Amino acid sequence: MTRLSVAKACDEEPAVLERHLTVREAAAFLGGERFVRRLIAERRITYVKDRSRILIAESVVAEYLKVRTVPALRPASRRRAA
Repeated sequence: MTRLSVAKACDEEPAVLERHLTVREAAAFLGGERFVRRLIAERRITYVKDRSRILIAESVVAEYLKVRTVPALRPASRRRAA
């Protein structure tokens, strides 16, 4: 990779500098370590592998939750006091 292509890659992906979570930390948001590891194995979530560590960007976890959020069909009803 040339210096120009490295600089271009850095310009295109500013997310490299954001905070990354371990599998255990991501599991706190996504429901379990086994589930997160399955997402990784099935390539359903973007991750970074650094030697033996697997890291997941916070924005990836937030986007995963956002995409899978089901909106309410109607606003919550107000209960009348008795």
